[in-house]
Amino acid sequence: MTALEPAPVLDAEQRDWVAAARARLSRARLTELVVGMVDIPSPTGEEAELARWLATTLGAAGLEGRYQPIDDRQGNAIGVLRGTGGGEDVLLYAPIDTFTVGDEAEDVPWIGPALRPDMRPRAEVHGDHVLGLGASNPKGHAAAVVAAAEALVGTPLAGDVTVGLGAGGMPTNGRLARGLTRRNTGQGSGCSFLLEQGVWADHAVIAKPGWAVAWEEVGLCWFEVRVGGTFSYVGSRHRMPYRNPILHAATVIQELEAWFPQYAAAHTDGLVAPQGIVASVEGGWPRLASATSALCRFTVDLRTSPRQTPAEVRREFGAEMDRIRAAYPEIELDWDMVLSVPGTATPTDAPVVRAAVAAWEEAEGRPHVPIVANSGATDANILRNRGIPTARIGMDRIGPDAPIPLDFPAGMNVVDVREAERLARHLIHTVVALAGRRRG
Repeated sequence: MTALEPAPVLDAEQRDWVAAARARLSRARLTELVVGMVDIPSPTGEEAELARWLATTLGAAGLEGRYQPIDDRQGNAIGVLRGTGGGEDVLLYAPIDTFTVGDEAEDVPWIGPALRPDMRPRAEVHGDHVLGLGASNPKGHAAAVVAAAEALVGTPLAGDVTVGLGAGGMPTNGRLARGLTRRNTGQGSGCSFLLEQGVWADHAVIAKPGWAVAWEEVGLCWFEVRVGGTFSYVGSRHRMPYRNPILHAATVIQELEAWFPQYAAAHTDGLVAPQGIVASVEGGWPRLASATSALCRFTVDLRTSPRQTPAEVRREFGAEMDRIRAAYPEIELDWDMVLSVPGTATPTDAPVVRAAVAAWEEAEGRPHVPIVANSGATDANILRNRGIPTARIGMDRIGPDAPIPLDFPAGMNVVDVREAERLARHLIHTVVALAGRRRG
């Protein structure tokens, strides 16, 4: 691992600013923010109501809060804390859309046989924990951003601090439900819109899970694989040529699932271990179980290293497809890459990385230890690809005292407010280190 450059040490006045801002934090306020956010549903493409509420909340706290519409149902929330001038500007960013919808009509049965309480957009407070859809990721992280910004109001920072709370942060294409028609509502669309519409900074910190500083992360390439067959009828299987594309697709899927670990091993380095999955399969008419279809198609998410380009990943995936074709010449197979977001890295000597690491070490009282073998992508890729040096920091997983056991959805939907407070304290230190100084 590359050794990190030491961060500039806060002077006595800046340490006082950090202490004063931290004294204004409270777990009660963080709980209030999380509950307020969870109780306003914000599935990808329908974040407008929550973004308006957040813009009002930021304005009431003393920032310049405003709502940034993207369309009639999707929008961002922005808050600006003006500096005294002459300093460098910092963007604190978090997405606000949820990974799932919280509606049985869209989530069940793919999420499970029924929605658990933590999968619904209704907050429940259990001591130091809040349970509800997105309570931790992303809403608990966004609450920590808001709380840190509120606590910094009145601090004489030289640079501006901008809070960006963005729509469309989840790795999804557009939902075509409830009258929605846009197909580009996810994959960082809100973050990209925020930046192209004039929000900018010298440094960015994104709040997403993981209690360690990350300066790089995976990208993603999506593929659609199509397997051909013959439209036929069960009553004619024994009388006519029979080529079931679902059977052949199963063979291709098994081959890919065996290849994904090899791909991951070949590209594991730095902080990343890019993984691959087969995500969805479609073939035939559920209403017509007596017939085979002429096509079965499925989707693949292949995560990518910052050291790979999408073109290189496409060629690598294509080589595996060619190998499968050669091994199974009876299978009719083609494919396309249908989405790509490159992985990104910020140099470890960038001020934002150094400041974030110093804040972590101050909190932990020990040298920083990064989390490695990551395969999760965030809007940090959008920020870095647009040219803003970005560090990522977030909360740790829930512990055994949480109201429900840890699994993937619980990790998204249960937040420990104590962790949110620790994250907010970290953000305050990082902001003061970056925006508290005058340029030069």
